[in-house]
Amino acid sequence: MKKSHRTVMAFDFGLRQIGVAMGNSLLGTTQPLPILRAKDGLPEWRVLEDLVDTWRPDLLVVGDPIHMDGSDSELSEQASKFARRLHGRLGLEVAMVDERLSSFEAKYNSREQGHRGDFKRQPVDSLAAELILRPWLAENSGG
Repeated sequence: MKKSHRTVMAFDFGLRQIGVAMGNSLLGTTQPLPILRAKDGLPEWRVLEDLVDTWRPDLLVVGDPIHMDGSDSELSEQASKFARRLHGRLGLEVAMVDERLSSFEAKYNSREQGHRGDFKRQPVDSLAAELILRPWLAENSGG
């Protein structure tokens, strides 16, 4: 039986930083969380575990960085490995979600809101995680 209300944490996987967002399937709301620093795609696990302990999600969603034609990108296998590690460490269900153009859209939205586009100083990874999460929430709302 499908749970009608879920809290979902989404990740925009990257080798140097990982965007994080939180969502609520009942309300359909999302919010960005602090970006996790990573080294070669590995976050500081204690920081990530603390974030999960604080927010207590029912499900984790990881963006799958596939190419526009649907084929795997160079990062696809690493994102899948990250998802498997999340499941193994946290024991939570993890879903992979198509994230095509989420980072591009996050940068575009940031520029539209008046940010200058210095994405090294003001990264948009957590905004990209929100963009990954929103369609998942729309398709999986329990109402």
